[in-house]
Order: sequence, then C-alpha cells, then structure tokens
Amino acid sequence: MTSPPAGLGPYFVWERWSPEAGWRPLAELRDPGMVAERVDAARAAMVAMTGLTPADVPVRVIASVTFLGWASRLLSPPLGAAVTQGVLPIADPARSWWRPVPGGPLPVAVGDLATVPCAGRPAGQVAGILLGSAVDVLVRPVLGVFRSRFRLSPRVLWGNVASALAGAAGVIADTAPEHARRAGDVAAACLDRPPLAGTGTLVRPDPDRSRRFLVRANCCLYYRIPGGGTCGDCVLTSAADRHEHWRSILGR
Repeated sequence: MTSPPAGLGPYFVWERWSPEAGWRPLAELRDPGMVAERVDAARAAMVAMTGLTPADVPVRVIASVTFLGWASRLLSPPLGAAVTQGVLPIADPARSWWRPVPGGPLPVAVGDLATVPCAGRPAGQVAGILLGSAVDVLVRPVLGVFRSRFRLSPRVLWGNVASALAGAAGVIADTAPEHARRAGDVAAACLDRPPLAGTGTLVRPDPDRSRRFLVRANCCLYYRIPGGGTCGDCVLTSAADRHEHWRSILGR
C-alpha cells in the first residue's frame, strides 16, 4: 500500500519496504529503551518549539501523546483501506518497519500483505477483524510498553486508541464523505467491543450528516502542558466548546 486510500493523507499510508531506505524493524517499538528514546526526542522537540522549560513538559504527557500518534499510524491505513477500498490489509509485525523522523507522522513500511475482503460485510464483522489484527497484533504490545515504562493508566492508553480510530474515521468522513457512514459504523462497532468498550462514545450531532464525533471517557493528558488546553473529544472539554468544535467541522 504505497498511496493513501482515496487521498486521505499521510496517516493512512504504509509505504513499500525497500532495503536501501533506512527502515528499522517494527519490533523496536516494543523495546522500552527505544520507546523512551523516542519520547525523550519528542519532549525535546516540544520544548524547543514552544519555549517552555523541560519542567513544564511532563514525560508522561509526552509519552501519552506519542503513543496516540503511533496508534494512529498503525490503525488509520487498515481502517481507511477497509472503508474506501473494501479490502482490509493484515500487517505481519515481522515484515513491518519504521523509520525515525524529527516530527510528523511516524513512517511505517510493510512487505507483502495478506488482505481480507470486507466490502458488503456487516460493520461488526469488519470491526472484529480490525480489532483482532491491527489492534491486538500491532497496537496492544506497544501499549503494554508505554503502560509499564511510563506508568500510564490503561484507561488513558486505550482511550488514545479509541481516539486514533475515531480520528481516522473523522478524516475519512471529511475528505471522502461518500464513505462517512461506513467509517462511522465500523469505528462505532470497534468501540462497542473489548478492549475499547467503555473508552468513549461516537455521537452524530447532525441527523442529516453521517459524520460522527468521539466523546472520550478520559483524556490524553495534553492539558497538563501549559497552554495545551483540551482536545475536541476530551472528557474535560465543556459541552459548549464541544458543540462549537463540531459546528466548525460540519460548517453549520
């Protein structure tokens, strides 16, 4: 998969692996030392970008946000392909790679992929395949490293996974509205099942639009950085701010 499904953007791309491109085994993202190194790099970048002091940028917050970004990179491509192309790619961690970059989406590459046809399948079936492959096989082991290395709550981390899936479904709805209903249905079915059950709810504020929005049952901790504020899906976001956020995206 070398191009974004339906032109959805860089978070939806898994590149084709080549030996000359500096790729490193994806298994490194399960190594506590490597994870700590990448979190330290992200924290240093945040300090440099904002002018805050290191004391203002808690390591645990950066770890949570870093994990959220990685979860998005591992989940957006299969969700996007399943919804827009009717085929769900199944990545083999032993044949998947990553490459460090100073900022932006984490580059991910894959070798030959197994695929599961899912066009016309009920959303619940597609969700089950997505949870059993991308979530359990790719994301869960990385989540375990972040949980133990940084003493992060599993509720926060699984909430980040829910946010990653709902965010991907939202991008699909905004950039390829003809797939909005399918994206929302699959994401909602994922959130109805373990391990994501109870992490949040997908709501549809406009009955005339298929676009759905996540209301998390927790937050990613970003508000603890001075000036960070809360995200649109955060449990700490006020109802008024949440609805204003939805209106700004829906354009009404």
